[in-house]
Amino acid sequence: MAEMGSKGVTAGKFASNMQKKLTRAQEKVLQKLGKADETKDEQFEQCVQNFNKQLNEGTRLQKDLRTYLASVKAMHEASKKLNECLQEVYEPDWPGRDEASKIAENNDLLWMDYHQKLVDQALLTMDTYLGQFPDIKSRIAKRGRKLVDYDSARHHYESLQTAKKKDEAKIAKPVSLLEKAAPQWCQGKLQAHLVAQTNLLRNQAEEELVKAQKVFEEMNVDLQEELPSLWNSRVGFYVNTFQSIAGLEENFHREMSKLNQSLNDVLGGLEKQHGSNTFTVKAQPRKKAKLFSRLRRKKPSDGAPAKENKSPSPPPDGSPAATAEARANHEPEPAGAAAPGPALPKSPSQNSLPAVVVETFSAVNGAVEGSGGGARVDLPPGFMFKVQAQHDYAATDTDELQLKAGDVVLVIPFQNPEEQDEGWLMGVKESDWNQHKELDKCQGVFPENFTERVQ
Repeated sequence: MAEMGSKGVTAGKFASNMQKKLTRAQEKVLQKLGKADETKDEQFEQCVQNFNKQLNEGTRLQKDLRTYLASVKAMHEASKKLNECLQEVYEPDWPGRDEASKIAENNDLLWMDYHQKLVDQALLTMDTYLGQFPDIKSRIAKRGRKLVDYDSARHHYESLQTAKKKDEAKIAKPVSLLEKAAPQWCQGKLQAHLVAQTNLLRNQAEEELVKAQKVFEEMNVDLQEELPSLWNSRVGFYVNTFQSIAGLEENFHREMSKLNQSLNDVLGGLEKQHGSNTFTVKAQPRKKAKLFSRLRRKKPSDGAPAKENKSPSPPPDGSPAATAEARANHEPEPAGAAAPGPALPKSPSQNSLPAVVVETFSAVNGAVEGSGGGARVDLPPGFMFKVQAQHDYAATDTDELQLKAGDVVLVIPFQNPEEQDEGWLMGVKESDWNQHKELDKCQGVFPENFTERVQ
């Protein structure tokens, strides 16, 4: 029996809900067709618009904050792997190994602390802030349904009030067959019954209207107070959230800067102890196919013996081996013709001066020669810029330039761009050009990484 009663209540509730949905649907159709007026509240509608905007902004901020946290975690992993790599290459006998290991540990802890504080002080606060929106959004939707119920009850009551006079007229002048056929003594009872029935329907409609109005107004008043308050709270929330992020990031970078400075000091100590070890500069390898093609088109050398194919990597500057190799590989430059006008003597240490000073000396020499009546030295056809050799280079093929540190080279384009190998330039030494003025005798290729551009 209890089970049957429970099923009956469930079925009755289901039928009641279906009836409410049907009534609301009919009311909405009548409102859209203009056959029934709709209660409007422009102030509340503005609050709802602000609510939706605030919800969208908060959802976007939450998404971007999660992306930021994912990036912090990725940077943590990358930094950790980089420090692990440093530990692997840091040999046990190098000074500062223990300090570098400790710095790596502190670096890892700092990243973990930064990420956790961002979660606690920003992400969790963000989640709490957005947690209140679903309930309010549900209540706004429910208020809309109750407003439709209120309008429907109001229209039903108004229709009964309008039909009241028609019913009273019918009661005063009976027209139905039942009323005409009824005896005189019975007609009074029928009229009393119709009046009582009409009053009952009207009273029921009035009760439904009062009930619907009360439910709607209670929800409406609460939301009218909460929505503006929620809208105004966004300012303080944004301020607190971004201040927390900014403060955490500032502290993180300050502490990380200290660790980086400590690591820099450790590596500086390693450099001082092993700073005498230098690394040779190697030229880019040349493609043999292009090299042989260029040699076939090149004129035969004037009986010059072929040079031994040596590595283009010079020994460290200043070492005895470098001096010996420079003397053995460097060909003496032919003496040049006397200049037509007086020239300033060149400083013996000019090759070691900065590029700007070298160019200044060259400009002064040209100006003095021009003042003596001679013409200024012309540049080779297609001249692009000047470079200065930073290391000695021993040519390994007949189409290469022999360079000594300090030599100035005038760079010119390749006649056939396809013959240019990566990392190699075509040019003529400035001293050879000033003497011969013939590219066929002086030009050659040289490795770009042995030189530095000066003009």
